[in-house]
Amino acid sequence: MPDMAAQLERRLSAIKASRHTSAAGRVRRFDGQIVHASSFPASVGTECRVACENGDWADAEVIGFLDNYTVMVLTNGAAPLLAGARVETKQRADIVPVGDGLLGRVFDGAGNELDGLGAAHLQDAWPLRGERVNPLRRRPVREALDVGVRALNGLLTVGRGQKIGIIAGSGVGKSSLLSCIARFTEAEVVIIGLIGERGREVAGFVEELSKAPSFAHTCVVAVPADQSPVLRLRGLHRATAYAEYFRSRGKNVLLMIDSLTRVAHAQRELGLALGEHPTTKGYPPSVISLIGSVLERAGLDAQTGGSITGVYTILADGDDTTNDPIVDTARAILDGHVVLSRKQAEQGIFPAIDVNASISRTMTDCVNPQHMQRSRLFRRYLSLWEQNRDLMLLGGYQTGQDPELDQAFQLHPNLVAYIQQGMHERSTFVESEARLQQIIS
Repeated sequence: MPDMAAQLERRLSAIKASRHTSAAGRVRRFDGQIVHASSFPASVGTECRVACENGDWADAEVIGFLDNYTVMVLTNGAAPLLAGARVETKQRADIVPVGDGLLGRVFDGAGNELDGLGAAHLQDAWPLRGERVNPLRRRPVREALDVGVRALNGLLTVGRGQKIGIIAGSGVGKSSLLSCIARFTEAEVVIIGLIGERGREVAGFVEELSKAPSFAHTCVVAVPADQSPVLRLRGLHRATAYAEYFRSRGKNVLLMIDSLTRVAHAQRELGLALGEHPTTKGYPPSVISLIGSVLERAGLDAQTGGSITGVYTILADGDDTTNDPIVDTARAILDGHVVLSRKQAEQGIFPAIDVNASISRTMTDCVNPQHMQRSRLFRRYLSLWEQNRDLMLLGGYQTGQDPELDQAFQLHPNLVAYIQQGMHERSTFVESEARLQQIIS
């Protein structure tokens, strides 16, 4: 009964959002992206159109209010606007159409189809920014999720419904690891949000993904870096809303966002435009609030039995994987993080997962005690080798002085081989655990 009431409320909201409103204002200030218009009745999130000098209309979205101005951001790029140009409201953008027609398709931040396959048949609606969920409906993470990547399955086991981050500097392999997880993971639905990435990378990612059989139950939301910050944020919320819809139907969903840092950059642009005071590295408080609210939308739902396993890439500026404010904020909310090492990437170790700097907070509840113990020993031997490598190479240590250190150096080639994996090589959870047992019996 409560579920039927929620569906009815969503449908009524969708009808209200589709109604055309007739408020209007005039452009008073414009700096190329941000439009300040004379005050008119329109709430945050309302889609508007602004008259251009050439007779066309430019799309914009209300992001807030400042002094006596209604502040908007253009959503379709630069436009030739004049002072005094007419601004008209169109409709609200906080309800998105959803349905099975999303699967196997590619959309932009506004919900337009990018794959040239025609209009998608979407019969339902869902709030763009989600529905608040009672925390008592959240089930604990108890079941391991097979992601097809040996190092993750064996050493950093991901639980179904877990939120995990992939943290690395630029060019270390975040997107490649994400692609492997997307193709290999056992999930009923895969939702991928490519937010703020290079257009070439988006095209290559989608092309590679479309060759896999799993693409039939995959939906991609792509908003490249040249798009408006409003569309980048809307792309994040749209991808998450799609995942929430399928979870409400009892599906196990894999949600992947690449990258959370680009989203933070988009929110920083909007926050500063609204007069927020910058804090660490220029990020206003709204960025921290956004990260928390978005990450909490993933997880398990006890009422429907569905789940959203969230995987979020986080770009560490200057390879700072500890003190970057976005990294630090996300890590505090996530249920685990995977750190990629540039040093390992330079040595040709891919995926370049720094096992000792990474952690899965739900692994203890998802694997048996023997598996957990072998994982800890793996980390121990890897750490011992790293700490004593220079000493061994300089001849300052003689074999036989420390049996544990001798074991670490003997096993090291096998440890590195375990972490390494080809882009098109899939390692199931059972295979990953069996190979770990062979190395550390």
